[in-house]
Amino acid sequence: MDSLTDADREPPWRFSVAPMLDCTDRHFRQLMRQISRRSLLYSEMVVAQALHHSNRRERLLGFDPEEHPIVLQVGGDDPQLLAEATRMAADWGYDEINLNVGCPSPRVQAGNFGACLMAEPERVAQCVEAMVSASDRPVTVKHRVGIDDLDSDDLLTAFVDRVADAGASRFSVHARKAWLEGLDPKQNRTIPPLQHDRVIALKARRPQLTIELNGGLDTPEQCLDALQHCDGAMVGRAAYAHPLRWASVDTLIYGDAPQTVRASDVLIGLIPHAERHLQRGGRLWDIGRHLVQLVEGVPGARHWRRDLGQKAQRSGADLTVLEASARQLIDAGL
Repeated sequence: MDSLTDADREPPWRFSVAPMLDCTDRHFRQLMRQISRRSLLYSEMVVAQALHHSNRRERLLGFDPEEHPIVLQVGGDDPQLLAEATRMAADWGYDEINLNVGCPSPRVQAGNFGACLMAEPERVAQCVEAMVSASDRPVTVKHRVGIDDLDSDDLLTAFVDRVADAGASRFSVHARKAWLEGLDPKQNRTIPPLQHDRVIALKARRPQLTIELNGGLDTPEQCLDALQHCDGAMVGRAAYAHPLRWASVDTLIYGDAPQTVRASDVLIGLIPHAERHLQRGGRLWDIGRHLVQLVEGVPGARHWRRDLGQKAQRSGADLTVLEASARQLIDAGL
């Protein structure tokens, strides 16, 4: 029996998988739950205004109980709409709600939300105040260290101070500035240099605030190092591209007993979820597209990925595809 009490546990946000568009849907979150039971998982960003359309709410908000602890990330700049989204998140059972102040895409800028809101700390504060008032769930903010020419430590600190005063309980800081003109979202994840030192310095200036470091953390060991300076470590693309790399985080970060997680374990663990998804009318490829990252760096990995991809994409593909792929992994000792 687990002898740890809730008070003894590390909080879930000590390690989290960042919200990523077209990546962190309910299927990938189920995959990550086979690898880490403790880490905090995020939804893809949901535009608050889209939640007005009741016929889309199941697709935008739906998740399974196994995904807890889970955060709904929302985008928007209208306090009333964001308060409504927060109430919905609480009603649906999300553990937290996160405001996106970090996405630099032109489409997001056109809606006046995402990273461009770093230029409007008062507006962000009004949004957070409305969200905090709407439910008892923690409200957090994900943002950059700066945007364009608004990129000083003084401005960063002033932004965080104002939003903290509004009630934000945690800040997930992507340690790169965003260029809103001239770079696309992919370039904004790689071209602006990483500035971990600025996030660490922010935490040193504001030790009373809960600060997560995001950006460029590629291994569990790098996350452990980040946790020497900041309260949490958030991983994005490295978790999606190399999911099994993170099988040790429950032991290293949360203190759980060591366990071996194999690719075959993950695939077998996903079968009940896949069955429910198919019963709802979904396609197997909705899940399969995330699985092709599961096996890497071993003989036969490319063949396994190609075989799974071809079969899972076929019309009418069913659970036998996953079962056969799992047997291949078991036979290979994976």
